Amino acid sequence: MTINTMMDANTFLAAHPVMGSEPQGLATHKAQEHDDLDACREAALRLLDAAPRASGALRERLLDKGYEADIVDEVIERLTRVQLLDDYAYAQSAVRYCAGRMMGRRGTVLELIRKGVERALAEQVACEAESEGVFEESAWELGRVVARKTRGLDRQVRQRRFWSAGGRKGHDPAILRRVAAELLV
Repeated sequence: MTINTMMDANTFLAAHPVMGSEPQGLATHKAQEHDDLDACREAALRLLDAAPRASGALRERLLDKGYEADIVDEVIERLTRVQLLDDYAYAQSAVRYCAGRMMGRRGTVLELIRKGVERALAEQVACEAESEGVFEESAWELGRVVARKTRGLDRQVRQRRFWSAGGRKGHDPAILRRVAAELLV
């Protein structure tokens, strides 16, 4: 007695892949990886559309959304290559923002790092801004604001408030001394 077992075409092809073709699981995996890459790219573009970001901050946001690290790195590398992501330009923009908030060099570097800029780049951009006098002008503006707000108060109170504000904003003590000596007498 012979048992005749028939199998359908899909079962046969699954059991006997055609020479040179990928196993079905590998093809499915590649398609899923491609979908993840596209989804990650779309998420990155939406995040960049909402607000400029450093690559470090973008990477963290994409990882938080559940994308694989290698896919996130690939997307970030591609966005950098096509110049949609530029950490140097972002850092320069952030320095201007910090100077507008009357922050000093130390405070600006810490803010850049908090926003996902690598420490070395943050230091470099802050050094360039410092050589252009950005932080000194920022300290003088802070001094003018504090002097105006504390007009009529005791000299020691005025200086204490200025030094507190200057310290919180990360200014160099030598610059704060010069500003206090001229504006808060």
